[in-house]
Amino acid sequence: MSEEIIPEAAEEKVVASDVAEKTSTVEPEEEPTVNFAEKTLAELTQLFQELVSSADRLKKSKTAEAIRSAFYKNLSKQRAENGDEADDALTVLENGFKEIYATYKSERAEYNKKIEQEREENLEKKKAVIEDLKALVEKQEDVNATFPAFREIQNRWREIGPVPVTSFRDINDTYQFYVEKFYDMVKINHDLRDLDFKKNLEAKEEFCLAAEKLSENENVVEAFKELQKLHEQWKEFGPVAKEFRDSIWERFKAATAVINKKYQAYFEGMKEQQVQNLEAKTKLCEEVEAIADKEATSSNEWNNLTKEIEAVQAKWKGIGFATKKENQKIYDRFRAACDKFFERKRVFYSEFKDSMNENLEKKMAIIEQAEQLKDSTDWKKTTDQFIALQKQWKEIGAVPRKKSEQIWKRFRAACDAFFAEKQKNAKPENEFYANLKAKKALIEEIKAYEGNDAEAMKNFSSKWQAIGFVPFKEKEAIASAYKEAMQAKFPEFGQRHGRHADHQSRRPVSEREKLIQQYNRLQQDIDTCENNIGFFSASKNSAPLIKQMEDRIASAKEELKALENKIRNTPED
Repeated sequence: MSEEIIPEAAEEKVVASDVAEKTSTVEPEEEPTVNFAEKTLAELTQLFQELVSSADRLKKSKTAEAIRSAFYKNLSKQRAENGDEADDALTVLENGFKEIYATYKSERAEYNKKIEQEREENLEKKKAVIEDLKALVEKQEDVNATFPAFREIQNRWREIGPVPVTSFRDINDTYQFYVEKFYDMVKINHDLRDLDFKKNLEAKEEFCLAAEKLSENENVVEAFKELQKLHEQWKEFGPVAKEFRDSIWERFKAATAVINKKYQAYFEGMKEQQVQNLEAKTKLCEEVEAIADKEATSSNEWNNLTKEIEAVQAKWKGIGFATKKENQKIYDRFRAACDKFFERKRVFYSEFKDSMNENLEKKMAIIEQAEQLKDSTDWKKTTDQFIALQKQWKEIGAVPRKKSEQIWKRFRAACDAFFAEKQKNAKPENEFYANLKAKKALIEEIKAYEGNDAEAMKNFSSKWQAIGFVPFKEKEAIASAYKEAMQAKFPEFGQRHGRHADHQSRRPVSEREKLIQQYNRLQQDIDTCENNIGFFSASKNSAPLIKQMEDRIASAKEELKALENKIRNTPED
C-alpha cells in the first residue's frame, strides 16, 4: 500500500470561496463605455453597423441592445419635436436600423443556439469522462496500468469546453469527487506519485509567476479578469507534495491578494470620482435649467441661448459617469431641462414662422411694384421710387429661408434691370453735370419767354426745383443766373404768394432759419444715399449707381461744411 495522498479539494475550495467572496464585493456590473443617449440617430446607426461588422459582435449583445434602446428613445424624441415635418426622413432611418438589427438578431439567435448545443455536447462528453474515471477508480488495478489512464482522463477533461451554467457546479463537483477518490484509493508507487507531484508543482509555480506578473499590470480590471482564469486553471491540476502544499498556495494567494486589493482600490477611487462627477453634473443641471427659464423674444436671443445650452452640453459630455444609483436620475434631470428649452424654442419658431409668412406677402407686393417700375424711363422719379421700395424691403423682417434667396433674386433683378437701363441712357457727364446742363437749358428757356404770366413763373420755378444737385463749385453761379433771369421776366419773383405768403407775413423766416432748413434737407439726403449704398452693394451690377451716390454724398458734405460756416456767421434775428 502506497503512502496515503491528501487530496487538494479542500485547498481548491478555499480558492474558489476566496475569489467568489472578493468578486461579489468588488466587481460591479459593467457599464457602457459610451453614453449612447448623447448620440444622434445617424451616429447610433453607424455604431451598430460597426458592431455587427466586428469579429466579436456575437459576444456584445449588451452593447447591441443598449444602442437599440438609445436609437428608439432618440427616434421617439425626434418625432415628438418635429412632428410630421420630418417623419419621412425618420422613417428611412428607422427602416435602415431595423434591417441591420434584424440581421444581427437572427445571427445572434443562431449563435446562441449553437453555443447551447455545444455546451450540451460538452456536458455529455464530461459525463462520459466521469464515467470512465469512475470505472477506473472502481477497478483498483495496478498503478502502472491505472495512472496513465488517469492522466489521459484528466487531459480529456481539460480539452472539453464549457458546459451549461446550470450544470457547471454539479458536473465539476462530481469530477472532483472521483479525482479525490482516485488519489485516495489507487495504490500508486512513490516514484510515480512524486513525478506527478513534481509536474503539478511546476504547473502551479507557473500560475504563481503569472499571477505575480499580473499584480504589476496597471490595468487592474484586465488583471482581475486574467486572475480568474488562472484560478480556474489551478483547479484543473492535482496536489503537490505535502511539504510544498502550504507554501505554493500561500504564494498564489499572496499574488491574488495584491490584485484584489488594487481592484478594490480602483473601484473605490472610481466611486469617489463618480461622486465628484455627480456634483459637477448637478451644477450643469442648474445652469441649463436657468437657461431654459430665460425669456427670449427674437431669433438672435434664441440663437445665443442655444449656444449657451450647447456649451453646457459639451461640458456634460466631458464628465464621466455619476454614481450608479444616481447616474440615470441626473441624466434624466439634465435631459428634461434641455427638452424644456428646445420645446420653448420650437413654439417660438412656430409662431415666428407665421410672422415670416406675413413678411413674405409684404415682400411679394414690393416685388410686384418693382417689376412694374423696371421698364420706366422717368429716371429721376423712378429712381426715388426704387430707393423707397428698397428701404421698405430692409425694414420688413425675415421670410422663410427656402424662399429668401428666391425672392431676393427676383427683387434684385427688377432693380438691376432698371438701373442698368438708366446707366445705358445716361449722358457722358455724371448726374450732377447733367443737372447743371438741364438748369442752364431752363435758364435759356426763361430768357426766351415773352410775357409776364404768374402761371408761367410758377411752372418755371417747379421745373427748377425738380432738377437735382449740380457740382458744388457751379452752385452759386447757376443759382444767381436763374434768379437774375426770373427777376428779369417776372419782377414779382421771390415774393411769397397765397397761403405761404400769408403765413410768412405772420412770421417772416430769417436768413439763418433758411440756412438751417437747407442744412437739414441736405443731411437727410446724405443719410438716404448712405442707406441705399448699403442696399445696392449686394448686387454686382450696381457699381455705377453706387459711384454716383458716393459722388453725390461727397459733394453734399462739402456743401454742408459751407452751410455750417454760414450758419455760424449769420446772426439770429
